[in-house]
Amino acid sequence: MNEKEILISGDAIARLMKIIEDERTIDKTKFTSWLASEYELSSKREKKLNFRAATIEKLAEIVNIEQADEEGKFEEWFSYKYDIKKDEELFLKELIKENKFYLNSYNERTLTVKFIGRVLNQIGFRDKRVKDWYEYAISCKLNGWILSGFPDFFVATGRTEPKTPYFFLQEYKRGIKSSGDPENQVLAAMLTAMTLNKTKTIKGGYIIGRFWNFVILNKLENTLPNKKNDVRYEYFVSKGFDCLDYEDLKKIYSYLQAVKFLYCK
Repeated sequence: MNEKEILISGDAIARLMKIIEDERTIDKTKFTSWLASEYELSSKREKKLNFRAATIEKLAEIVNIEQADEEGKFEEWFSYKYDIKKDEELFLKELIKENKFYLNSYNERTLTVKFIGRVLNQIGFRDKRVKDWYEYAISCKLNGWILSGFPDFFVATGRTEPKTPYFFLQEYKRGIKSSGDPENQVLAAMLTAMTLNKTKTIKGGYIIGRFWNFVILNKLENTLPNKKNDVRYEYFVSKGFDCLDYEDLKKIYSYLQAVKFLYCK
């Protein structure tokens, strides 16, 4: 039997106790037989990963995924020309003015209400076909795992429940802590969306305090002869943009407009 971690549940212990109760004792052979049986049950049981618990190590157990660094990967996205109107300029300047002394101390809920939500509402990710969704559940089965969670924000088709997701945004407050990592949380959500959509690329982003990063996830399939279907994923992370810097905030705003007009189709 290959070495592998086995989750010993209460039910598994109960089955062992039943053997001991019936047999009055248990020798090495019977114990090994019980262990093999539990191993088989464990192998068949679907494993689960909640987005909030995602780390790159856990994602790498599910798929072959690596971060890549390719100059110009964000060129199409970030070169989208959006002319910011006067009233939008005033909105962005006022947003910085209202929050610049306090944003670094906000908790996650305050950060959403006071800043992030206001930016997203100004963008207006909503028309007859797509709209914005906040903390709605999505899930998929991928390579024997169930990935599931409630993304902070995503854009998707659907009327009363999300159907086809196009873009994700994960937020966090002051910094990465042991309770979670927004980069890998958003990657888990993006992997789920790609599986549901049966597409090979998707875009997203994450926010840590005042800094916004954008993410591109691609699915690569090896088509070489005599090779098994080798599915790989690579992702790219932009530099961080400081939302309390006016020039950076204009870029964030323009990049979100690009998502709306270029990729939510």
